[in-house]
Amino acid sequence: MRRVFLNLRIALRSLYSFKLRTALAVLGVFLGTFSLILVSNLSASLARKGQMEVEKLGKDLLVVRSGRVIRHGGAARLLSEATTLTMADASAIVEGAPSVLDVAPSSFKSFPVRYGSNVLASVLVTGVTPNYPELRNFRVKEGFFFTQEDDQALRRVVVLGQKVVEKLFPDENPLGRHILVWRVPCRVIGIMEEKGVDLSNVDQDNQIFIPIHTFLRRFVNLNYINTINVQAAGSDAVQTAKIEIESILRERHNIRGGKRDDFTVIDAKDVAALKSQATSMITILGRIAAGISFLIGAIGILSIMILIVNERRMEIGIRRAVGSRRRDIVTQFLVESSFISLLGGVAGVFLGFLITVVVFKVSRLPFEISPEGFLVSFVASVCTGILAGIYPSRKAISIQPVDIIRS
Repeated sequence: MRRVFLNLRIALRSLYSFKLRTALAVLGVFLGTFSLILVSNLSASLARKGQMEVEKLGKDLLVVRSGRVIRHGGAARLLSEATTLTMADASAIVEGAPSVLDVAPSSFKSFPVRYGSNVLASVLVTGVTPNYPELRNFRVKEGFFFTQEDDQALRRVVVLGQKVVEKLFPDENPLGRHILVWRVPCRVIGIMEEKGVDLSNVDQDNQIFIPIHTFLRRFVNLNYINTINVQAAGSDAVQTAKIEIESILRERHNIRGGKRDDFTVIDAKDVAALKSQATSMITILGRIAAGISFLIGAIGILSIMILIVNERRMEIGIRRAVGSRRRDIVTQFLVESSFISLLGGVAGVFLGFLITVVVFKVSRLPFEISPEGFLVSFVASVCTGILAGIYPSRKAISIQPVDIIRS
């Protein structure tokens, strides 16, 4: 231990003589460690957020949309509409697809909504079946959801999302009140829990739920729907269920070979995968930046160690002359280079963790720490110092005491 502390004391004295170059070498390793930890933690958090968004949509969920839909960056965009998707199609899917556990047909359209003097110009009004909350993982916070009897009787009852409540009823309880949806008075029977934005970038709190038959008859006067939410029998059955749904709907809609489907079956996990691709690209670019920073740090350590060796030729020659072994000289310079990189690594780990916590709080991302990121960062900083110190240490032991005495 005495030898180790002696080497450290000599290292500190030597590095102090080159303060600016030492600081620049430390900065390179610091930036590499900081970048790697920040990117690793953010990647873990975004992956967790994607998983949570899939869970919010519903367990083992498939969504059948009328018309052709394309997905870009996680968002769905409607290319062409169709009027062929019906309630009977939903019944045929649950009855004819063995891999399907349940279905919840729905349809939506934006309407102006008013209560007293409070007016919302456009709110998404969604007609759904009573089993919709269970299938789509929604929960009622206050009051209750409508029943099958409400749906069959075409009752004008509504359940409000959190943002609609905040805008229409800032100072009173909405339960039991009547609001005007377009021109139709409807009684508020429930309030949904806060849900947030889903994978398709739709704010699920800024909508109103109405019994689907009430919606089709009293609001839009249509006999077709635009969405069927399907729950597969399990995560392993999702792809099988998708094939079965497509087969059933093609047969019911008389779509033969070579013709385009007038519907689109969307797997929620596929949408999440599209978003994760963008996250993966950010992660790769972040790791490349961290690697470049480590390389710059290694070059900085290498340059300062070569300078130190040249400046300390007399010291090295005298130490060799009085009996220092080659490995003592090698250890000395490896300790110095490792100390520089370790100092930058510790600073990067500390500040990386601190900035990660701040980013999570500001952006409201899930708090996820990547142990692998910390481990790789620490190992990378140590290896950077060792590798950058190998050449200077070899140069140091090549110095011969007789050459120093002659000079």
